[in-house]
Amino acid sequence: MNERTAIMGRMFMVFGLLLLLPFAILVQLFRINMIEGEGLRQLWNTQAIDYVPVPAQRGNVYDANGSLLATNTVVYQVAIDPKFPNLQPDQIQQVAATLARHTDRTANDYLNRIRTAPERSRYVVLDRNVSVQAYEDIRELGIRAVILEEEYKRTYNFGSLAAHSLGYVNHRMDGMTGLESYYNDVLRGEDGLQQVRRDRANRIFAYVGAPRKTPVQGHSLHTTIDAFIQAILEEELEAGVRRHLAKYGTAIVMDPRTGAIKAMANYPTFDPNRPATIENENRRNYAVSDMIEPGSTFKLVTAIAAVEQGVVDFDELFVTPENGQKLIHGQMMRDHDPLGTLNFVQTIAKSSNIATSEIAMRLTPQIFYQYARNMGFGTVSNIDLPNELPGRLQRPFEWSQVTLPWMSIGYEVQTTPLQLAQAYAAFANNGMMMRPYVVDKITDEFGRVVEQTKPVEVRKIARDETINKLLPVFQEVVSDSGTAIWASVDGLTIAGKTGTAQKFIDGRYRTNYRASFAGFFPAEDPKYVILVILDEPRTSIYGGFTAGSVFKQTATRIAGLDNDIRRSISPDDTNYGHWALMPSVTGLTGEQASGILANQKISYRITGNGNRISSQTPEAGTPIQRNIRADLQLGEISADTTPEGLVKVPDLQGLNMRQATTILAESGLEIQMIGSGTVYSQFPRAGEFMRPGREVTVRGRARSMQQVTTIAATN
Repeated sequence: MNERTAIMGRMFMVFGLLLLLPFAILVQLFRINMIEGEGLRQLWNTQAIDYVPVPAQRGNVYDANGSLLATNTVVYQVAIDPKFPNLQPDQIQQVAATLARHTDRTANDYLNRIRTAPERSRYVVLDRNVSVQAYEDIRELGIRAVILEEEYKRTYNFGSLAAHSLGYVNHRMDGMTGLESYYNDVLRGEDGLQQVRRDRANRIFAYVGAPRKTPVQGHSLHTTIDAFIQAILEEELEAGVRRHLAKYGTAIVMDPRTGAIKAMANYPTFDPNRPATIENENRRNYAVSDMIEPGSTFKLVTAIAAVEQGVVDFDELFVTPENGQKLIHGQMMRDHDPLGTLNFVQTIAKSSNIATSEIAMRLTPQIFYQYARNMGFGTVSNIDLPNELPGRLQRPFEWSQVTLPWMSIGYEVQTTPLQLAQAYAAFANNGMMMRPYVVDKITDEFGRVVEQTKPVEVRKIARDETINKLLPVFQEVVSDSGTAIWASVDGLTIAGKTGTAQKFIDGRYRTNYRASFAGFFPAEDPKYVILVILDEPRTSIYGGFTAGSVFKQTATRIAGLDNDIRRSISPDDTNYGHWALMPSVTGLTGEQASGILANQKISYRITGNGNRISSQTPEAGTPIQRNIRADLQLGEISADTTPEGLVKVPDLQGLNMRQATTILAESGLEIQMIGSGTVYSQFPRAGEFMRPGREVTVRGRARSMQQVTTIAATN
């Protein structure tokens, strides 16, 4: 009995405990939901809410004419989750077939990617770069297992054009070199934030009314680079490097009046769309980050210092040794050839090292140093490009006995190509040095100007009378009796200086040379300064023949683009000679036609009513004179005759390359330019139909200076 009672007691105790368990659960549920529920719900919300960045769009980069050099393009990526619940095989087939219609791959290629993916993979990339139409077609399928993603990619529309100035970005869209790096904070903007929810699987969901911080879009850069001049410089530099078998080349075109860089080129170059395809060395901008001994181009410093200090007379004669060699403080100074007796003008024109060093030694080291320093050597120019080096200009207390004579001819001093260009620009600008710059203005996403660059005067490097005396001297360099005859252009006045510098390698001067030419034109009113440097040319070591020939071709083509320079060597307005070819403006709007004719200084009259030019007199391609006025008739031109999805190729003959580019862009067509100057042929022909985005090839022919002067002489 006692044993039975004890067993029953234990059973009732266990049963009681079992009854208490649900009661405890109910009490706990009541506490969680009713007493602490609000606080726990707030904690859950805090843990489930997250923020994802809303990327800001990187700003664009434009050239001086408004052409888009760098911008952003959308890249669409398609992926699939093969383990998604209720995903059917026919849905996978639909996705593969849709992609195959828009790409050069087959549906089986995409199916094989899914089959060969790891067994547990829930993210299989099918294509990393599909078209907009493919993206839209896939999205319309409405298959939840498909993952569509957009990402932005930096695109450089003209490939390698101005690559070293523009630079490139990394995979995070941060600038690495060039303007992309220097103005990185300005271009990238500020990312926004979007509030989202995360579920237990860490998947993100947007919800209505979620707070959002709008991104601040990046600002755009409007540069001083002229894409037409840049293309000319790059083409001629590449041709010069190849023609003279040089290791590499560097060239700069600069406006001496403002300091604006019109073009800056290095060869070999690279494509910023694919920067990793070429070695790092070729991505370096030699124009600002290469220190070189300049050779005879540095004689500009000697000439200015000597003339301004009055230590040389233009009629003074300098007798150089018959063998072209002279021992100075134990070191042998040599001329490139025995030059005999020279006056000051001939000393510069024929580039005598011996006579130049004799003139320099009449100056004190302190005075010579100060002139070199005033002309920008030994200090950075503060150009808005990264990695600029200051060069190396020793102070007088560091000089040896031979420093002054050797520095006067461009040795024992290191400069950057940009410093040389800046010094010659100051000479061309009547002695006023300007700070070089690449960005003209910065605008926000709405086109409003945020910052405008104003030309900055650095200092006056010499008095006006000194510059006026020396200008004819440096013009003599580019004459039959000077060292730069290969740089001369018929009908164009040029002043400049050649340079041939022996290279200092591994502690000694070797038989390796660097050839250069720095010049500007028109000499009486300079608009362009061009510096060309070729490293180790094998056809000749002399800058006049190698770098000078590159200068000549570049200057000829640039002058062909500049109407003011062409007219400056043409007859005056009283001579009604051949002036231009009548361009085709039929089919254009009145505003477009007015801009083209005004640009070519052709008088015109527009009559009639309508939306476009229906007829013109004279006809396109007709040689016209300055006293002839073009008559344009407006009419209603219907676009219904153009087949759907196609555009009509406009007539481009008689236009310059810039006008042809604008008209084709407005028509939705691309342009491939061969040559420069005035368009004389095109393919496809005018009036044919093409799909938007296709290329029209145009061939241009620049009017040479010789042709212009011949026309002038016969009228």
